[in-house]
Amino acid sequence: MAISVDTVYQRVLAIANKEQRGYITPQEFNLLANQAQIEIFESYFYDKNQRERMQPEDNYSDSSINKLLERKISPFLSVADVTLGHTYPSHYQIGKVFFENRECVKMDRNELRQYKDSQRHYSMNIDNFEAVYIDSALNGKDIEVYKMDGSPLPEVNNVTCEVINAPAAVEWAYVVVNEKALYNASAATNFTLHSSEENTLVNKILELAGIILNKPGLVEIAASKNAAEIQTQKQ
Repeated sequence: MAISVDTVYQRVLAIANKEQRGYITPQEFNLLANQAQIEIFESYFYDKNQRERMQPEDNYSDSSINKLLERKISPFLSVADVTLGHTYPSHYQIGKVFFENRECVKMDRNELRQYKDSQRHYSMNIDNFEAVYIDSALNGKDIEVYKMDGSPLPEVNNVTCEVINAPAAVEWAYVVVNEKALYNASAATNFTLHSSEENTLVNKILELAGIILNKPGLVEIAASKNAAEIQTQKQ
């Protein structure tokens, strides 16, 4: 479920006004909102990598923080074709690689060479995976995918990958009536982050606003709230 951009803006204004830290214009809010959204989005990948090192995937339940992170990332995840089997589509980040809808195993070039040199191992595929991929060393190519059937040439068809795209830009849209900005819901773009991020967004925007408005007190208040929210999420 999307987070209402108007709800976040009104909360930001209410806290800033309560602390007498100044007015945040719609233009300033949109700039800060997009910066806050991308910072939170990027933190998912650092947090996920950190927690997976601490707690292997086969040891956590569906209700764990690891699974919550996966749910936070999933709205931005799709599967797309790898052009000619070697060039990724436009993306923020790439996830798994597939050949004929089955996940490929990543190897480095030397590992693949050693695997190929063991002809029996390569042709019989005793490790029971159908295809592997390596990073390409050629300009304009990202990967090379090899089917584990003894074929010496990389595959060019039926190669796909997980694509993770960044969130759409947020906008608190408005019309001017009697010299006041009134919210225009039909032209607005909401946050596409997980609904649990609303408090974090508010705190992050306030922190950024305090820096821009040169209001150290607002930075301290927002940073304190944000730190408390992050600590709660990680428990």
